[in-house]
Amino acid sequence: MTRNQSHDVGEFMTNHPSIKCLVAMALTLRWSLSIGVLSAVSAQGLMDIEEPPFSYSDTVEDNRVSRLIAKIQSKEVRLDYSKPRGHLESLLQALDIPVSSQTLVFSKTSMQVQHISRSNPRAIYFNDDTYVGWVRGSSLVEVSTADSKLGAAFYTVDMKPWRAKMTRSDYDCLGCHATSMTGGLPGHMMRSVSPFHDGGINAQFPSHVTSDSSPFKERWGGWYVTGNHGSMQHMGNAFLRGNALDLRRSGNVMDLEDRFDTSGYLMPTSDIAALMVLGHQTSVHNVFVKADFTVRKLEYDRAQRLAKGLSVSEADEADLSMQNTHAARQVLKAILFCDEEPLQSPIDSAGEFVHEFEARGPIDSKGRSLRQFDLQTRLFKYPCSFLVYTEAFDALQPILKTEIMSQLRAILTGETVPDDYSHLNATTRAELHEILSETLAGYRAGQD
Repeated sequence: MTRNQSHDVGEFMTNHPSIKCLVAMALTLRWSLSIGVLSAVSAQGLMDIEEPPFSYSDTVEDNRVSRLIAKIQSKEVRLDYSKPRGHLESLLQALDIPVSSQTLVFSKTSMQVQHISRSNPRAIYFNDDTYVGWVRGSSLVEVSTADSKLGAAFYTVDMKPWRAKMTRSDYDCLGCHATSMTGGLPGHMMRSVSPFHDGGINAQFPSHVTSDSSPFKERWGGWYVTGNHGSMQHMGNAFLRGNALDLRRSGNVMDLEDRFDTSGYLMPTSDIAALMVLGHQTSVHNVFVKADFTVRKLEYDRAQRLAKGLSVSEADEADLSMQNTHAARQVLKAILFCDEEPLQSPIDSAGEFVHEFEARGPIDSKGRSLRQFDLQTRLFKYPCSFLVYTEAFDALQPILKTEIMSQLRAILTGETVPDDYSHLNATTRAELHEILSETLAGYRAGQD
């Protein structure tokens, strides 16, 4: 954190005592992280991400953002600057992130708290693995992305007319992005909080990490939400009056121009379908990270014992196999929407996000895709996550991915299924099997 950022946060804390404690705790944790106290709790006990096999700070990243940085440095790509948003449009284009993915969050839950309010929300844009956070009036853009070795990697873009300086920014971000909210490992989360009128958080009220399994009524506190959702109630578009959220104007909002001055933003909306996808994919990516890190640690410990000339007992081998099977099962439950909260009313997204998201495919010979929305009773028509096509999924540890594919084929082709997958009827399983057989190489390979 720079000296200016520390000054800005200190001034904010003075002017907003209601969240003084929360911000102070975050700053304290970040400074602790900066001296190397980076540990996380998983199903295996304590995993220190600064120790092998993770070595977070010393590991060279390889992801969508780092590859863009390399292209900028080699002058293969240039980011264009234009007022009033600096490099934002050019950055989104370079990262292949659609403008239609825009969601707006007005709670002060970013490192740029001094700029964020209900009248000046932070805009978040995303694709399947990368997130860009931009605040009107700030020259700093926050970027994060899924990384096969790091779990999640974090960057800042310092926007100046003569250049965009992109820098990896571990510790300012891990203070929030490697906590219990992300399963204790570097990841992403979508928080739902109870905000005051100015966007500050009432830390005495519960907050929720939003996923596709979250009750609808607990979603999107501190976020703007546009789109129709019938009789369902959420926490978005609202702020505290006394000891309760004022929900009188929170539902079925189609645009935000009567809430704040939307000039300067790429869109005047915060699409409900994009918000639902954002909650799904952040939580599933965290499941990928936890499963992968767990198996990596087990395999590393086994290799270390062998390197020291120590034997690995049959019990140890059995434990590795059992833990790998369990980790695969957790991934399957996430990608097959086992705990998805059913929709009680249809969702109607007014923007272009749905169309552009579906068009990204892949599509099978019958025109079916895992990216097709349902939005009547559930998020997607075919309940298997599109994230199986991502680099993060493909880079899972080989023994873990093999086990996932084996279990997945057994679920989709078996005559009966375990209770966890009872929401998948025979027709749905057959359709998923056909789609994956055509579109997912790792799944198809297991049938050869």
